[in-house]
Amino acid sequence: MKLFKITLFLLISLSISLKANSINNLQGIFNEGVKLIFIRHAYAPGGGDPKGFDLLNCSTQRNLNNEGILQSKRIKQFFLEKDIMIDKVFSSEWCRCKQTAEYAFGKYETKSFLNSFFSEKFAHNKDDQIKELNDYIKNYKKNGNLIFITHYVVIFELLNIHPASGEIIIANKNLTIISRIETNN
Repeated sequence: MKLFKITLFLLISLSISLKANSINNLQGIFNEGVKLIFIRHAYAPGGGDPKGFDLLNCSTQRNLNNEGILQSKRIKQFFLEKDIMIDKVFSSEWCRCKQTAEYAFGKYETKSFLNSFFSEKFAHNKDDQIKELNDYIKNYKKNGNLIFITHYVVIFELLNIHPASGEIIIANKNLTIISRIETNN
């Protein structure tokens, strides 16, 4: 039992120190080569989208509220304060992702492989989207860091983690998670 407690303590300590260390040394992490930065869109009240929503009409979708806008601005501050160089910012075509991208980074490009497949209407796209996203990552030859602003379901499918709204997940090209940073306070 004593050995179990010691082992558990060491595992917890190592996990906490790795996360803290990676946050404190982000500039060094980003200097090691291309990093993939996944961001779940900032806070948009509710879950899923209203029935019959239109992807081309933001007024029919869940959108950022004031809290989500502030969270997006905290994401911007985080990247500015850490002086993280970004090659490209990609967003889902959903308005809440584009709003997050706009408030946090200004310039972005939409990619359908980052779209949600949560609703029944889009569930059939899941396998093709994940394959296309994986192919894009695999074929990316530059050394710059990429930001992907997307949805819970995409991040969960790709990285097998449960991201909070506005959470930043840093991974390498092998999709190994290096750090997770919450932006909700």
